[in-house]
Amino acid sequence: MWLASMQHSSHHMLVSGFNNKFITNSFYTKFLGVTMNNTLSWNNHIELLVKKLSKACYIVRNAKTYISAPSLKMIYYTFFHSVMSYGIIFWGNSCHSSIIFRLQKKVIRIMEGCGNRVSCRGLFRKFQILPLKSQYILSLLMFVVQNRTLF
Repeated sequence: MWLASMQHSSHHMLVSGFNNKFITNSFYTKFLGVTMNNTLSWNNHIELLVKKLSKACYIVRNAKTYISAPSLKMIYYTFFHSVMSYGIIFWGNSCHSSIIFRLQKKVIRIMEGCGNRVSCRGLFRKFQILPLKSQYILSLLMFVVQNRTLF
């Protein structure tokens, strides 16, 4: 294995290789459905989540006119909550997670059929749905309980 440093103006690029082959440097990668970038800021992953969760908002909005509230809640858990909660212990504390929380409030308001300026605090209680930060804390606590031997 060999390493070489190349200098371009004020930036340093690390070039590495093995068996006379270059190992490419990438700015982000996707591993088990979680997109990580080289600075661990999670903005690439959250951008992908926004696209998926926006589609879920569209599905809930279109389904609202045809189905009952309990069925709508089931659609929320199927299309929105499952995507939002996957890997949340990694990206849930990111400064970009507020974008996901805004989408969660949007879908809750769609389910209730109220305007954009209505507070969601009571709506989360009514539907018995945890807000993003509460879901993040719950997921962390569940991880700790399930892996007590690691701590």
